[in-house]
Amino acid sequence: MISRTTNIDIIIGAISGDVIGSSYEHSPKKLVPKNFKLFNDNSTFTDDTVLTIAVLECLINDELENIEKYLKSYAIKYRNYRFSPGFLKWAMLMGNEKGNSFGNGAAMRVSPLGALTIDERELTKAVEKVTKTSHSHEESVKGAKAIAISIFKAKNKISKNEIKNYVSSLGYNLDMDFEKIKQPHLLTFGQNAEYICQTTVPIAISCFLQTNDYESCIRMAISEGGDTDTVACMAGGIAAAYYGGIPQHIKEETLKRIPEEFKDILNMI
Repeated sequence: MISRTTNIDIIIGAISGDVIGSSYEHSPKKLVPKNFKLFNDNSTFTDDTVLTIAVLECLINDELENIEKYLKSYAIKYRNYRFSPGFLKWAMLMGNEKGNSFGNGAAMRVSPLGALTIDERELTKAVEKVTKTSHSHEESVKGAKAIAISIFKAKNKISKNEIKNYVSSLGYNLDMDFEKIKQPHLLTFGQNAEYICQTTVPIAISCFLQTNDYESCIRMAISEGGDTDTVACMAGGIAAAYYGGIPQHIKEETLKRIPEEFKDILNMI
């Protein structure tokens, strides 16, 4: 199931987006210029990275049937790294209760699947397993598929136009202005619209489609404000896959800010 030749930088590209975006989360768009400083004293990994590593270790161990155990154990261990109250409540449950969230907490953690899975049909099945345990709502499943399969296609040198056509076939409008994407969801879901797949997934993929390199993609994703770490995490995984990696200085700064345990797991690929 796993391709051992896939560049580890695809996953680090997603993690870097999380770390860079972490200090700008909840910022209004007008307060995040595109020339912002990439890393600062507040740049840290968050739940996006924690769950990405959980999925990666589970995949390496070929235990996707036990994904719930990995997600819950990592969430409990790193509970202070910006997990939502709803996810932590689910993580504390002892049974096999499925969460019905349509938040972007599943789409943000699927970069290892897109990076390491060889067959697209297998990838679709894997995404459903990894998603439905905590985010069984159809919008979360759709969002996670959009991100994972975009990464898969990007690493396999599929054109941006073909990636766009695939994502559009899922029902996402990638031609709409970012602010127009946000407004209908803000009316329906209020402030929580910043964290749902319907809002953040098309923004993340649009940032990749509208830029020409990894760093510019990350800058656009974060300059949109809102849930900056997750949007940049999703966009960063696709961009790193498409452009064949990330700038060395970004990789080095990111690795300084994650636990040795995470680096050990990354090095197992």
